[in-house]
Amino acid sequence: MEFNQQIDEAVHAVKEQCDIMPEVGIILGTGLDALAGEIEDAQHVAYADIPHFPSTMAITHKAEFVFGQINGKAVCAMAGRFHKYQGYGMREITLPVWVMAKLGIKVLVVSNACGGMREDHGSGDVFFISDHINLIGDNPLRGLDPEVFGNPFVDMLDPYDPEILALAEKIADDEGVDAKKGVYAALEGPSLETRAEYAWLRTIGADVVGMSTVPEVIVARHQHIKCFGVAVITDCCVPETLEPVDIDKIIRNASEAEPKLTRIVKRVIGEMPL
Repeated sequence: MEFNQQIDEAVHAVKEQCDIMPEVGIILGTGLDALAGEIEDAQHVAYADIPHFPSTMAITHKAEFVFGQINGKAVCAMAGRFHKYQGYGMREITLPVWVMAKLGIKVLVVSNACGGMREDHGSGDVFFISDHINLIGDNPLRGLDPEVFGNPFVDMLDPYDPEILALAEKIADDEGVDAKKGVYAALEGPSLETRAEYAWLRTIGADVVGMSTVPEVIVARHQHIKCFGVAVITDCCVPETLEPVDIDKIIRNASEAEPKLTRIVKRVIGEMPL
């Protein structure tokens, strides 16, 4: 079956189960899971009930769309996302974003957990993404029929909306949160990087590193959807002071940062222009 048909079938299934037309899409990565519980008048659509959606989640992730309201905005939140390291291809990873685009979102809020590679990064820090480097080795627009999907040569000059980013920085300051900002590098995973790889990533301009986000943002920008990227720095990846990885500690750091990240994102959603 053609990919555009898969998208249409998925959209049809969602519309049969939910009558909310979202303005804002949200990808609830590690560190923002609790935001799903803040959605008012929530309607849930399980991925298992949507044709062509993968079913296997990453650790800590659920598997459903949550529709509703946050600070007066109609939202569609992805509680659970798909990754290249799970064996999924770009079309499976980005199918939910194509669906949200068809449902009419104007802004995509995307979150993740990442490793911080600067000396001033600390575990639990909030990080706003100003730009990214795609090192996943693939692109979700590759191979799509331009006659169906449109021009694949999407301009990525400002993948993360500068106006929303400035608003987020102001809100973080209001909330007393010392948020960091910079460039996110996305790698395929699932193994974490070596000391040498962290050092190299810094030389090419990356500030933090993770295994998600970039494919979804590329599709959103292709669909002329504004993006806001936010992360929790869950472990320190400075090459000179690198320590063994503790996945349980990474998840714990994300959970501890969740309340302040949730406050910021809720305010950004409420105050952002559409």
